[in-house]
Formats: sequence, structure tokens, C-alpha cells
Amino acid sequence: MKLSQLLVVLVASLVASASFAQTVASEVQRDVNQQQRIENGLKSGQLNTKEAARLEKQEQNISNAEAKALKDGKLSQAEKQHIDQMQNKVSKNIEAEKHDGQLGNPNSASSQRMQADVQRNVNQQQRIENGVKDGSLTNHEVGKLEKGQAKVDGKEYRAGKDGHVGQHEQKNIQHAENKQSHKIHKNKTDGQNRS
Repeated sequence: MKLSQLLVVLVASLVASASFAQTVASEVQRDVNQQQRIENGLKSGQLNTKEAARLEKQEQNISNAEAKALKDGKLSQAEKQHIDQMQNKVSKNIEAEKHDGQLGNPNSASSQRMQADVQRNVNQQQRIENGVKDGSLTNHEVGKLEKGQAKVDGKEYRAGKDGHVGQHEQKNIQHAENKQSHKIHKNKTDGQNRS
């Protein structure tokens, strides 16, 4: 193979890798955006704890789909379209829940606990997104981390599905969030980089 052909193949490979990283980053950015919208709804009283919990269940499903799609380190166009459809549905559900006339008390202890947990989701997802953007997380690692996010979302759903998040339930969620935070740090600093 001539040097010029080799350079063309190398450049095409780098462009494809960068494009793929951008696609994964955009999926994670949507996770951040959805979580921020849920948190804002709780803070404004447009969402009550029960509604936020149902939305977290839907976020769990998205994180599971992302984990499954990235298990092999690749995100096919069909997988991306499926995840985008799920994200679009949750986006519409957030909007509907925020305008359905049911109000929450943003100052209640339960809502404050849910707000704190959802804010932590925002932070964790932003850390994952930053890892994709700076290359410190591989696609396979992102998939594993999304599986961890799904577990946290599931705990939030179970805690709030009755409309109340108690102190013991929040401790359970915080324990899972701490484990997830450690995994994010470990994966970002393990020396594996996006190639």
C-alpha cells in the first residue's frame, strides 16, 4: 500500500472515530438535558415526586438501551434511532407531566430528596459526557456506566413511586450514586482511551 493510500485510510478512520464519539456524546447530552428538565420541574412544583419517579423509570429504560447498544463498543444507526425515539417519547412525557395540573411541593422533604438525587444524575451524566468528549472513556466503558446509571434511576423510581422519598430510601440511592461515582472516576483514569 502506498503512503498516500495509507494516509487516506488513517484520516478516514480518525474522522469516523471522531464522528462516532460525537454521536455517543450527543446521546449522553440528551440524558443530561432530560434529567435537568425533571429537576427543574421538581424545583418549580410542576412535577410532584410520584411524577418524577415515573420519569426516572423511563430514564432507566433509556440508560439500559444505551448500555445494551454500547456493549460491543459500537452504536449502529438503528440503535441510535431507537434510543432517539425513546428520548423523544420521554421528552414529550416530561412536557405533559409538567403541564397536567398536578403540582408538587418543592419545599417538602420528599421533593428535596428527589431533587438532590436527580441533580446527582445530572452531575454523573455530565461526567460521562465529558469523558466521551475528552477521550478518557471508551464506548464500551460508557455502556457499562450507563448500566450503572440505569440502576440508580431504578432505585429513584422505586423510592418515589408512592409519592414519597424517605430518608432510608435516599440513603440507599446515595449509596448507589457513590458506587457509580467511583466507577466513573475509575474508568476515566484507567488509561484506556478512545482510539
